[in-house]
Order: sequence, then C-alpha cells, then structure tokens
Amino acid sequence: MSSTSGSLLQRFGPWALVTGASDGIGLAFAAELAAAGLNLVLVARRAAPLEELATDLERRHGIRCQVMPLDLASPDAMQTLATATAGLEVGLLVAAAGFGSAGPLIAQQPENETDMVAVNCTAVLAQCLHFGARMAQRQGGGVVLLSSVVAFQGTPWSANYAATKAYVQSLAEGLRREWAPQGVEVIACAPGPVASGFARRAGMTMAQTVAPAVVARQTLAALGRRGTVRPGALSKLLGWGLAMAPRVLRVAIMGRVMQGMVGQAGHAARQ
Repeated sequence: MSSTSGSLLQRFGPWALVTGASDGIGLAFAAELAAAGLNLVLVARRAAPLEELATDLERRHGIRCQVMPLDLASPDAMQTLATATAGLEVGLLVAAAGFGSAGPLIAQQPENETDMVAVNCTAVLAQCLHFGARMAQRQGGGVVLLSSVVAFQGTPWSANYAATKAYVQSLAEGLRREWAPQGVEVIACAPGPVASGFARRAGMTMAQTVAPAVVARQTLAALGRRGTVRPGALSKLLGWGLAMAPRVLRVAIMGRVMQGMVGQAGHAARQ
C-alpha cells in the first residue's frame, strides 16, 4: 500500500461511494479505494458485474462492499441511495457514472440526450447536496466529480455531452472553495480519451488514450492538493495548448478534433 493509499483511509474512511463502478473509470476508482482499505458502496445499473466486483474486492482486500444496482436517471434514485446508505459513514464520493453521445445533435435520440442531462448533471447535483451535507456535518470528506477535456468550451459533434461536463466542472470549482471551511475536499477530474468501452459504445475512434487506472490514481493523488486534474497526455496537451486561445477558436479546434473521432457516428453510451 502506498503512502497515498494509506492516507485515503485516514482522511476519508471508513466508507466510499462510487457510481459507475461496473466498468471503466468507476471500476478503477473502486479498485484503488479498496486497495487503500476503504469499504465501498458500488453503484451501477447492472447487478451482475457489481456482485462480481464486490466479491473480488472483498476477497483480495478484506473490505466490505454494498452493491446497489440503480439507474441514476430515475427520479427516485437519490432517495433510494440516501436510504440505503443512511447507516454508513460515507466520507468519499466518486461520481463516475456518465452518459455520452457522439455525432450531430439532431441525429441523436431525444430521450438519450435528456437522460444524459439527468445522469451527468441532475444526479450529480443530488449526490453533492446529500453527501456534501453529511460530510460537512462530520467536518471532513472528499468529492470527486468527473469532468472532461471537452468541458472547457463548446464542442461540436458532442455538444450536449460537453455542456453537461461544463456544468460538472463549474460545480466542482465552486464547491471546492465553498466547502473548504467544512473540511470537504473537491476535485474535478478532466481526462481526455480513456481506454474503456465508452468510446466503442459511442461510436468514437480514439488513437491516444489513457488507462482508467491512471485516471483514478492521478486523481486520488491530487485530491486536496488541486482543484482540477487532467490525467493523460492529450488532456494536458489540449489544456496547455488551448488555454490562451480565444473561446471561439477553442470551439473550432475541439470541433475538428471531435469530428475526426466520430466521423459519421451518431451514438450514445453509458459508462
């Protein structure tokens, strides 16, 4: 166990809640936190992979896992989550569940796009309201919100997804300063393309990706030290390269990048 991993249990234990835990970035966060000794509430839509993950993490790390198959787009999802975790001291929230789409907006299914707002924005806000209040009461905690490299400007061919991530980025930046006096640490994780099933399901071709485990490790290492972390070379390159460009130019550049990845795709994917 690294010193960083050991400090996670001391700072945020005994329980962490991870949404989107069945695969990709959420699964990587769950694995890192289990290795650090935190008990886990694992949330995703599909029960089977959650049960398999819970069994594996409990066996390898001697922790406890509570599995919650839940669609965060459901209007009563937060109430279900609040009731199920009422007796647990949740000191760390990792809101990794997400919904993305690629291609022209008018080619998308309207219900997918509205669900995206529900999962990426409304559900994240509800989790912050509920668990943020609990962490403030215990005078300590941590919140990891999943932003994106596309969050810092409008992004053609992924317009709605980029807009939802802009909301998450802005929310994290505001809450970090707002909650600091209560001892609650907040970070926005803004990776570029990640080597998970997300891109394939969204119909995107990504040549340069970062592993989910790298995203999780770098984000947890930066929690409490930085407000935004950009895991992966492409995220850092775009961040540095576009930082001083006029916003209209950033929109044009990101549109070209996204169009190159999606081609004629018009798909949506949950992570």
